Amino acid sequence: MTSALRIALCQVNPTVGDLAGNADLIARVIGAATEQGAGLAVFPELAVTGYPPEDLLLKPGFIDDNLETLKLLANRTGDCAALIGFVDRAEGDCLFNAAALCVHGEVQAVYRKQRLPNYSVFDEERYFEPGPEGPFVTEVAGVKVALAICEDIWWPKGPLDGADAAGAVLAVVPNASPFYARRAEDRAAILRARAIEAGCPVVFVNQVGGQDELVFDGGSMAVDATGEVHLVLPQFEECIRTIDLEDLTAPALSSTKPAREKYTAERGGGAPRIGGGAFRNGSERSAREENNAEREVYDALVLGTRDYARKNGFSEAVFGLSGGIDSSLVACIVADAIGPENVHAVALPSRYTADESNDYAARLAKNLGIELRSIPIEAAFVPMLGLLGDAPEADTSPAGQIARENLQGRIRSALLWSLSNTHNWLVLVCGNKSELAVGYTTAYGVDMAGGFAPIKDVWKTEVYALARERNRRAGFDLIPQEVIDRPPTAELRPGQTDQDSLPPYEVLDPILEGFVERDLTAGELVAAGHDAALVDRIVGMVDRAEWKRRQAPPGVRVSPKAFGRDRRMPITNRYRG
Repeated sequence: MTSALRIALCQVNPTVGDLAGNADLIARVIGAATEQGAGLAVFPELAVTGYPPEDLLLKPGFIDDNLETLKLLANRTGDCAALIGFVDRAEGDCLFNAAALCVHGEVQAVYRKQRLPNYSVFDEERYFEPGPEGPFVTEVAGVKVALAICEDIWWPKGPLDGADAAGAVLAVVPNASPFYARRAEDRAAILRARAIEAGCPVVFVNQVGGQDELVFDGGSMAVDATGEVHLVLPQFEECIRTIDLEDLTAPALSSTKPAREKYTAERGGGAPRIGGGAFRNGSERSAREENNAEREVYDALVLGTRDYARKNGFSEAVFGLSGGIDSSLVACIVADAIGPENVHAVALPSRYTADESNDYAARLAKNLGIELRSIPIEAAFVPMLGLLGDAPEADTSPAGQIARENLQGRIRSALLWSLSNTHNWLVLVCGNKSELAVGYTTAYGVDMAGGFAPIKDVWKTEVYALARERNRRAGFDLIPQEVIDRPPTAELRPGQTDQDSLPPYEVLDPILEGFVERDLTAGELVAAGHDAALVDRIVGMVDRAEWKRRQAPPGVRVSPKAFGRDRRMPITNRYRG
């Protein structure tokens, strides 16, 4: 007979380095969990420090303060135990990614993470030592509970394998698992596998919120010993949900052994680590699945933008609204993130700006309810050309044309930054991943020089899909359909379109996705059916633009490999493969 235990899944949004604020949040949520009759409140990985704390971990004073914060939190616990992520320290100043079980005013047990991720956006081996190998089982209100942390469960035969043999009737896993499209599907599959290996239910609690480029989407879950999901918390929201242990154990009592035997037979005793793909790779998926992925990505962009602004002290934002698809999508994201009353769009027309561009920008601003002001740049453009010794229509060489085009972008950037300086507004840039990949951007221009880039990790073809998703949500053409239908253009010279310089995005993006996100060589891309000359051209553009990408602002990560934390290529690099 399993003892009664109600578990509270505490899906919270901590802030890196805000020890006092995080402690207040944790204490409040412990109180709420207690009121809901919980005997165990489970918080995300490193909830005390926020995740990832990065080189704050190199500061001994930060570790001291984190330990003191944990002690204060433990002192505030009563009958409801709390599993709280923190940084533990051993003799010799070794650090551990750890979780403390706190109850009745003290720390009852400490688990140290065994598997340290050191790939993609993770570099935990830089800071932490692994904990002792093997199952770790402690007791909560008479219930034997196995503990693990995040990466511990992403591989088979880890700390939860055979936890039931060690006496556990429940496994609990705090996490800080960042988002990319369809990540929730990966987690559900992993949890099913680990629950069957453990032979007991698994409760998985994930962090939510934005941290620099990363977004944590929550989606915490509880599964029984057969892998059946009984509870899923919403994505992109802070919340607390409770579940009774008996609800996880009763349905599974008669089927745990058959499920394990079936799983072992199917997997040969283990399972590979499950990887995911963003919605761009879903050609064989249903339209419904594609729409789900688009909804997820849009919500991630909103949350990442909101938290970047909020956690860095910005209540308002400014950006250039051109009437094009990129800035139109950014307008929607930022309005949804911080409220339309806090959004300041600026039209920055030049002599090359079409009247319809100004009209589309005005219509979108009205639809969203955001402020739109217009600052024509001609009055700055002409004298700056004069300072260079050029009449406005002088040098007609390609280099001269590019110089004039880039000057317009830099004038626009200077104006936005002046507004930012005056009003303390966060400057947003509207460049997308396709343009950034091939360097179709202006260094220090309006499409690169900002404080945050909401769609930095969104391919151009995805920009259109997300625009349609936002219009679906609105129930009307919030973004004017003409914006979606018109050929993309920077409007930096008469009659210009992006396809004057680039192949169509539906041709370009698959090559970029293969080269950037899947690390395919040029030869492998050609073998996959892409034109050899085009591949060679595009690969060269990507490689040459590395210096420029290093100077781009941070942006929301929504793919398995984003520029910045994920993809770290040398600037000086002569390999062409």
